[in-house]
Amino acid sequence: MNRQEFLDRYQAGERNFTYIDLSEVNLSGVNLQEINLTGANLTGVNLSWAVLSKTQLVGVCFRRADLHSTVLTQSNLNQSNLSGANLTKADLRFATLQQADLNWAVLIEADLSNADLTGAKLDQINLEQAKLNNAVLIGAELMEANLTRASLVAANLTRTNLRESQLAGANLKDAILIEANLTEADLNGATLRSTNLTGADMHRVVLTGADLTDAVLDGADLSRGNLTGAYLLKTSFKKAYLLRANLEEVYLLWSNLTEANLRGANLRRADLSGAYLGDTILSEADLRDTLLIESRLIRTNLEGSKLTGCCIYNWQKSEVEMNKVECEYVYTDFDYTNKKPKNRYPSDRNFLPGELAQDSPEDSQLIPVEFTEYPNWEALVYTLVKVEQESHELELSIQGFETQPDSFLLYVRANYLVNAKLLSQQILKSYPAMKQKLVKKRSDILGLLNLEVPIFNAAVDLDGIPEAVISPAIIEGNNHQTLYQEISRQIQGILRSQEPEKFVVSVQRLLDFLAKNGVELEDLQHQVIIQGIVQRAQQEPLFKESLFRWEQVTSPTERISLMGELVRFAIALLWEE
Repeated sequence: MNRQEFLDRYQAGERNFTYIDLSEVNLSGVNLQEINLTGANLTGVNLSWAVLSKTQLVGVCFRRADLHSTVLTQSNLNQSNLSGANLTKADLRFATLQQADLNWAVLIEADLSNADLTGAKLDQINLEQAKLNNAVLIGAELMEANLTRASLVAANLTRTNLRESQLAGANLKDAILIEANLTEADLNGATLRSTNLTGADMHRVVLTGADLTDAVLDGADLSRGNLTGAYLLKTSFKKAYLLRANLEEVYLLWSNLTEANLRGANLRRADLSGAYLGDTILSEADLRDTLLIESRLIRTNLEGSKLTGCCIYNWQKSEVEMNKVECEYVYTDFDYTNKKPKNRYPSDRNFLPGELAQDSPEDSQLIPVEFTEYPNWEALVYTLVKVEQESHELELSIQGFETQPDSFLLYVRANYLVNAKLLSQQILKSYPAMKQKLVKKRSDILGLLNLEVPIFNAAVDLDGIPEAVISPAIIEGNNHQTLYQEISRQIQGILRSQEPEKFVVSVQRLLDFLAKNGVELEDLQHQVIIQGIVQRAQQEPLFKESLFRWEQVTSPTERISLMGELVRFAIALLWEE
């Protein structure tokens, strides 16, 4: 049928043109809405700029047809043959193309939003910058298809074959690709946020720089895939396969890698902060310079993996075998201001073989800090505040204090596992400077707090210091030397840990207890008590000042007590200096 006869019949109101032959006819720009062309032969026809909305085009042959900018909205093209057809910028919104053949067709910038292409053949099709939002492509064949910068938001591509397809820069946000075949597909820079790729075959896929935030890849196979620089925040990889995959510099923050297999994967400089690695296989994986901040490793297989330079700040691990890990050093903290790891461990050498497993730097929340002199508690409190501010989210609390023969042992508890050795060194390094600042600025600090300078130097006391107790067994043992040593130790501890108004009472109570039990050690009074007071005053200017103030305001009862007399004697010695 020629062009004019066909158009005359259409304009006369005829709509049923089933199985008509219009091959090679030029129908550019015509309006053929609601026409029925089922089974028609439109091979090589020119329908560019034509309007065919709501038409019946089931089984129509459009091979090599020109449908450039054609309107085909809500049309039925099921089982139609559009192979090699030009549908550039065509409007196919809500169209039905089930089982249609679009192999080698050109649909650049075409709009197929909400179209149904279930089971369609689209091998080597050109859909560059096309819109397929909410489209249904279940079981469709898109092998070697060009979908560069195409938009497939919320599209359903379940079991779709996208093998070797080009999807660089494509937007697949919220799309469904369950059990899809993406083997060797190129998704460089693609957006796959919240995309469901459960069970997808993604062997040797390219996902460099892609955004898979909140995506689900449970059971997917990405073996030997290239994900360099990809964004995988909160992505789920449960039971996924990433054998020999390239994950260098990827962002796996808070991702779920439960039972995932990453054997031999490259994770250099990757960020796995907060990632869950329960029963994950990382054997032979390269984790050098990786961030494992707050990540959780539970029964994780690290055999033969490389961990040198990784940051393990606040990581949590359970039942993890570290004996066969290759690691020279790790970082135990992170500088959030400069965005880089800090606190190398060991600080001045490398781990010996197997040492990381034997001497875990992150195995304690209780940090012992050993002072060579009795600490000033106010200065210590400010020191701990300074250390907290230097470490992200660190909170410290004093847990205990012990007087050793030649030192004083402070126990500090952190709110998470830390490198006890390095933190202790940090406290001891900061303390002297803080103490000097406090001596100079204490009055100013109290003034800023609207507090009066107390008569005594009421430095912060440590709660929970037990009162001196002499074991009855020692007293009854009648061993003068042992008893002397024990009493000396107890008194020295009291003198070093309390202010004058307190230790006068405490030591007097101890002396009364000894006298009640028939213990008289007069030489102890001079050799231990007086010397202890003098030595502390010589070491601590603030304590010396508090002694002088005590003498001015103490009660007559305390002044004439045995301890009062000993304190006054010590003060007299200090005046003579």
